[in-house]
Parts: sequence; structure tokens; C-alpha cells
Amino acid sequence: GYTSRKRLSVIGGSAGGIFVGRAVTERPDLFSAAVISVGNLDQIRSETRANGVANIPEYGSVKVEAEFHALRNNSTYEHIRPGTEYPALLFEHGVNDIRVDVWMSTKTATRFRAAQAQGRPVLMRLENDAGHGAGATRAQAQQRTADRWAFLLWQAGLPEFQPTGPKGP
Repeated sequence: GYTSRKRLSVIGGSAGGIFVGRAVTERPDLFSAAVISVGNLDQIRSETRANGVANIPEYGSVKVEAEFHALRNNSTYEHIRPGTEYPALLFEHGVNDIRVDVWMSTKTATRFRAAQAQGRPVLMRLENDAGHGAGATRAQAQQRTADRWAFLLWQAGLPEFQPTGPKGP
């Protein structure tokens, strides 16, 4: 009773993107919006990326049957279903991320957009001169934070964050 779907949002990044992505695919009815920053979203293909082998002790390997099933269960990409009313989504990723490849966000965002039943926004915020988050300039971090909050407040319905029509002379 503290809030409603119209106001509830969730944010997570990197491995926290696993949680946010699965929360959204498991219970899309709970959220108005979600932000996934540099999210590890395709667990089945995770070990094939440059940094993937280093993560096998933490996540598991598709080469071990029980671990494959756990990876599939944790994979956001594998649980996106067509015709589902997902919350509005904002994906943030640095193109030069060496820890989580940018394709994880782009392919997942594309699949969400195709599956989205109600036409809610699925947005991608890419930074060409950024990576996994650490090492971003102060200006980059401030702009990312401003964009994130503008998106969340827009989706929560706050009047001052709603789009307006074109301004004429």
C-alpha cells in the first residue's frame, strides 16, 4: 500500500541488471519503469564474450547441465514474451565497456521493443566514449543521472516532466 505501479520503478546495473531484467520479465505488472545500466542480460551467451570466462566461477557455465538451467533461468533475454505489457524501459550502456558487451543491452532492448504490447517506450542511451561506468567524466555522470531521473519522473506521471508540443513563435 506504499505506492502503485504508476509510481514504482526499479534501477540496476551490471550484475544488478540480472535482477532488474528478471524482475521486469517475471512481474511486469509491478513497475511503471525500469532502468538497466550496463546489464548482464543474456546469461546463456555470457561466457562467450571477452570477459565471460572470468565470470564462470560466479555465474556458472553452459557446459554443465545444472548450471545451464540456472543461467537460462537468470537470463532476461530468454524470458521476454511477445504481447506482454512491460514497463517503460531505459537501457544505458557505454560502447567501450570491457566488462559487459554492449550487444547485451542492444539485443535485449530490441527484443523488448518487439514484444511490448502497449507501446510503452523502450529507450537506449549509448555513450560512445564511455565504458562500464567507472572512469566516466563528472559531466557524463551528471548527464546520465539527469536523463535517468527525467525518464523515471516522466513515466511516474509528474506533470512537469511530461512532453509538450512543439513551441511556435
